[in-house]
Amino acid sequence: MLSEVLLLSAPGKVILHGEHAVVHGKVALAVALNLRTFLRLQPHSNGKVCLNLPNIGVKRAWDVARLQLQDTSFLEQGNAAAPTPEQVEKLKEVAGFPEDGANPECLAVLAFLYLYLSICRKQRALPSLDITVWSQLPTGAGLGSSAAYSVCMATALLTACEEIPNPRKDGESASRWTGEDLELINKWAFQGERMIHGNPSGVDNAVSTWGGVVRFQQGKISSLKRPPALRILLTNTKVPRSTKALVASVQSRLLKFPEIVSPLLTSINAISLECERMLGEMEAAPAPEHYLVLEELIDMNQHHLNALGVGHASLDQLCQVTMAHGLHSKLTGAGGGGCGITLLRPDLEQPEVEATKQALTDCGFDCWETSIGAPGISVHSAASLDAPVRQALDGL
Repeated sequence: MLSEVLLLSAPGKVILHGEHAVVHGKVALAVALNLRTFLRLQPHSNGKVCLNLPNIGVKRAWDVARLQLQDTSFLEQGNAAAPTPEQVEKLKEVAGFPEDGANPECLAVLAFLYLYLSICRKQRALPSLDITVWSQLPTGAGLGSSAAYSVCMATALLTACEEIPNPRKDGESASRWTGEDLELINKWAFQGERMIHGNPSGVDNAVSTWGGVVRFQQGKISSLKRPPALRILLTNTKVPRSTKALVASVQSRLLKFPEIVSPLLTSINAISLECERMLGEMEAAPAPEHYLVLEELIDMNQHHLNALGVGHASLDQLCQVTMAHGLHSKLTGAGGGGCGITLLRPDLEQPEVEATKQALTDCGFDCWETSIGAPGISVHSAASLDAPVRQALDGL
């Protein structure tokens, strides 16, 4: 068993191009968002396993001896199978939840217990651990917060149980795992996602595991080699929306106007492919003309998404405000409100960025300056983490 404190982080995700079209078999590009979820794991010998999730007000502890006595044979299915409804009910019993517990707090705890009992049951005895997870990502905004949580949790438990090595060498501020270890992390993180979402696509956990840019089409996931990190503004309009209802509305528009909507989806696919080609070119040497192409693709895709009927007045406002500052934006994810992304060219002066952020905040939106194409799951030295992150993980 691991004896030292482990500090990890994993990124969120945004869809760069291909939302909605991906449902109809087209290519989508998902990118790692450098708003991160951080995890601190402290091994103990106090006979307890403690879970602390300050963002959502969860603080739970279990006696390891009591968990050890639980019949966990129900977890003995092949690793690849989705958690069954019976397993979920059993875990709720273990957790001491009512049967109808399906709120985000309850699901986060169930995902933890599922991963803890499944990964650690091979140990001679279940380990005593103190785990705190704190995130910069807003929940329920389509930014992959649950996947970043599952990726951190799976990685922490696999590393603590020495199923995978801790890749950090003395003196390194941040380190990554090898491809083979990332495959195992991703597999377990997907199981955690299934506990939370039931039937996820697997894109969010893949982006959070590998980082960078991930291409997704009809269940096939591949990652771009060395994508450039792009500076963006991420804006949350805070307008709630139902992904299910928006997906259904695109479907009904496609059935009603097949000759019109089908070419729109084909065109969005071409935008994703052209963007992928551009990002490939930028690996060697990003040039100003690359950014001009990226901006044009953003504008065209946003118009297409409006034509599909998934726009919203708040997103139009976001695009108009940023355009007034010479910047290009599009919705990301389901649309109908939710979040938008704005590309920041490298030559942009900071006062201009600040003025744009202020204008968006004045609209009542939340706005972050961050980057996409960020590294995936990483292990950190304590000294390399910002003070606010350290304080949040130390429960200050």
